[in-house]
Amino acid sequence: MILNTIDWVILFGFLAISLLIGFWTSRKNKNASEFFAAGGKMPWWLLGVSMVATTFSTDTPNLVTDIVRQNGVSGNWAWWAFLLTGMLTVFVYAGLWKKSGVLTDVEFYELRYSGKAAKFLRGFRAIYLGLLFNVMIMASVSLAAIKIGGVLLGLSPVETVLIAGIITVIYSSLGGLRGVVLTDFLQFFLSLGGAIIAAVVALNHPKVNGLENLLTHENVVDKLSFFPSFSNPEMWVMLLIIPLLVQWWSTWYPGAEPGGGGYIAQRMFAAKNADHSIKAVLFFNFAHYAIRPWPWIIVALCSIIVFPELDSFSKAFPAVNSGVATHDMGYPAMLTFIPAGLLGLVVTSLVAAYMSTISTHLNWGSSYLVNDVYKRFINPDASEKKQVSLGRILTLVLMIFSMLIALVLENALQTFEILLQIGAGTGLIYILRWFWWRVNAISEIVAMIVSFLVAVYFSFIHTELGFSELLSWQKLIIGVGITSISWILTTYFSPKTTDEQLANFLNKVNPGGPGWKKIIDRLNSKGLLKNNENKKWKVPTGIVCMIAGSIGIYSLLFSTGLFIYGEILNAIALLLVSIVCTVVIFKFYPKIIAAD
Repeated sequence: MILNTIDWVILFGFLAISLLIGFWTSRKNKNASEFFAAGGKMPWWLLGVSMVATTFSTDTPNLVTDIVRQNGVSGNWAWWAFLLTGMLTVFVYAGLWKKSGVLTDVEFYELRYSGKAAKFLRGFRAIYLGLLFNVMIMASVSLAAIKIGGVLLGLSPVETVLIAGIITVIYSSLGGLRGVVLTDFLQFFLSLGGAIIAAVVALNHPKVNGLENLLTHENVVDKLSFFPSFSNPEMWVMLLIIPLLVQWWSTWYPGAEPGGGGYIAQRMFAAKNADHSIKAVLFFNFAHYAIRPWPWIIVALCSIIVFPELDSFSKAFPAVNSGVATHDMGYPAMLTFIPAGLLGLVVTSLVAAYMSTISTHLNWGSSYLVNDVYKRFINPDASEKKQVSLGRILTLVLMIFSMLIALVLENALQTFEILLQIGAGTGLIYILRWFWWRVNAISEIVAMIVSFLVAVYFSFIHTELGFSELLSWQKLIIGVGITSISWILTTYFSPKTTDEQLANFLNKVNPGGPGWKKIIDRLNSKGLLKNNENKKWKVPTGIVCMIAGSIGIYSLLFSTGLFIYGEILNAIALLLVSIVCTVVIFKFYPKIIAAD
């Protein structure tokens, strides 16, 4: 496709504004706290929008398209289930993270645990997440950019990653987290607007011929249900039961970490206070799950009519490498029908989505490598200026690695499943470590090692030994079981965290709960606790709000879908359920933010 003058004006105008924001905010980045956490002074609405913008990456609509084309709308439970994780973070963990006072979530390890194991865990986790995991995520995002660049602009994979990488590195290295967050605000509205335009254009394609024809087309009718068919137990288990009963609490995945973490925690650290931290994550979950999915789903459904088979992509786009012509190519393929002017806006929205996600991951990853590797282990006396300079250099290094890996990946769903498997079984430990004193650094080390080895086994060894290939959910269940048993047994037989370290953690964070009762009595007898008054545990109230919030957001998500499907009465009923859940949250919220 060829962009005309107005398209280029829109695109370059956005890039110019992003660079101006980067230059303007760069003056404030005089220390590591400013560069990596915006000085801890950001309002909830700006941070919430930033989280939403970050999770709307160029690979997200591709992933949704891949899921819908293969498994229908109900296939989205693979990521919809993570709402439960998100709401648990909102009402239980967001306030705790803010009270911890750390710059990164891996710095938490030396606040919570003691000894050499805690130091090793902090350094290892920083490299493991900041470099390895982070690069994989950015490679997946860059893969989506490769497909979009190839379909819309006729760019080769190398050309796409070079152009996108250079622009993003310049912008990311200038403004730090403050620049990322401010630009995210603009990028969110561009990305959402572009997705809506794409959906409208897709519905008006001659082969689709409007919403009514889409919903009754033979290629689509069996893809519309919100839930898998009861007549197919295998699909029901894979698409709904496993995500809702196991996946959300047991699996670590960037942006949906059980107990919070990663760039979500980074935004919490940047909030003004615990109230702003909680509201930021609440808004993120509301917008991410209730507002954004349907434009992507509509485009995905339309693509099934316009490009019913994978061969359709190769025939329509012969210049695109056949190795990347998979189901997730349906989204960029549908964008080729957008007319001039609107095309520029949509392309700009995709560039914005790419920059938002990559810039966040670059800043987040470099914060680990600077704060938790370089400053902690290599140069503890490093000046603030040197830390900021190193952070900017590392953004370039991380970008180069991610671009190289992107050139060998094939589809977004492939990466999603790999990361789920690597993190299988580690989620429970991130939930319990705040409320069970016995969890220690060795518990977490064992969990990481075992989950990684299980993932390697299933990816490279299982079939080589002559065993038949397992389904992804079967691998997940086995991985969760083996990893969970391993770290729980390790917890009971490994050395305990010192009383002094536990007292320091309680004095600062005070998470409360029965899991601390035994140790609190002992620490009080030693006079190690500053405040030994019994506080009312907030978690039961948080669980009530979590349930209400989850039901409310799911109801709003499906209410929107039912309005689209034309089922107005059912849509209104679910909308009323969502309103009732909102009232429940408002009733209990003062107890959540009450000072300890």
